[in-house]
Amino acid sequence: MTQTILITGASTGIGRAAAQRFMAEGWNVLATMRNPESSDLTGENLSLLRLDVTDADSIHEAVAAGLQHFGRIDALLNNAGYGACGPLEAFTEAQIRRQFETNVFGLLAVTRAVLPQMRAQKSGVVVNISSVGGRMTFPFFSLYHGTKFAVEGITEALAFELATFGAKVKIVEPGAIKTDFAGRSLDFTNDPALAEYQPLIGKVLEVFGQTDRPSSDPSIVADVIWQAVTDGTDRLRYTAGEDARVLMANRSAMDDASFTAGVKARFGI
Repeated sequence: MTQTILITGASTGIGRAAAQRFMAEGWNVLATMRNPESSDLTGENLSLLRLDVTDADSIHEAVAAGLQHFGRIDALLNNAGYGACGPLEAFTEAQIRRQFETNVFGLLAVTRAVLPQMRAQKSGVVVNISSVGGRMTFPFFSLYHGTKFAVEGITEALAFELATFGAKVKIVEPGAIKTDFAGRSLDFTNDPALAEYQPLIGKVLEVFGQTDRPSSDPSIVADVIWQAVTDGTDRLRYTAGEDARVLMANRSAMDDASFTAGVKARFGI
């Protein structure tokens, strides 16, 4: 029996790479995105569907269409998301809500739409894309970190629930990835009138703009997602990328004061 995965945010980056990996492995792929007509993904075992994680109707329509097309959903990859960056004071209420609606409430809505099918078949794997930013923080990413810390807690608690009917939930934590995150998926907001923040903003943008920072190809994350879905274990967390492994190991070895001092040194604070 051919298995099926539903992927959110499959138009570019990690989601697109995961779609290609699972198709190559012979899986049926429900590749969802806000504008499927613009996708260049192709394959006999591929279905392109419109899904906006902030639009409840589109979620239910995509899940229903996917089930009708392939008959079942064996895995869900919650990948859609973006990062809001800037001083908290500079964001509007609408921007704050959009960040959480996309990265947290959208993830919850898609998961809730798929779980009845997994519960009925008494199997399934949900993979939530978090980040090293779900385990540590950097200046001016309070909103993004808030959403990824939420994803970590949601996933960890959900693992107990899904185990009652034979399903699993996993967290994949990438480091820096060679995607358009810094452009298309990064929402930078600033207000020059907030003069106190401007020197630090300059330092942070300089560090994150460095082209020689370690980063991994999206295919590396796709490989880790494949492992998480198919390894048959109850393992909860998977890092993706050498920089992620180093950062996580360093954070685990440090107390809060040491980590904070390291971040301050990195950004020249």
